[in-house]
Amino acid sequence: MKTLFLFQEKTIPVYLTDTNKHALDKLSAVLHRKLETGKNALKKCIASLISVEIIGSEATLHSLSERDTLTISLY
Repeated sequence: MKTLFLFQEKTIPVYLTDTNKHALDKLSAVLHRKLETGKNALKKCIASLISVEIIGSEATLHSLSERDTLTISLY
């Protein structure tokens, strides 16, 4: 399933394996927290985020540069 997610005034497509609204809420909380406390590589990935893929409890963050793509845990 594909849904759109508003983060930092950007609309980002999120691809989910199942319809889990809780995962979207957790994604928002984790991204905001990682922007404040995360390492520079993670902050760079989030700043250039183009899509997110959620499978189970993990979110793969796809950025403009393929090298900056990261997977984070939502729980």
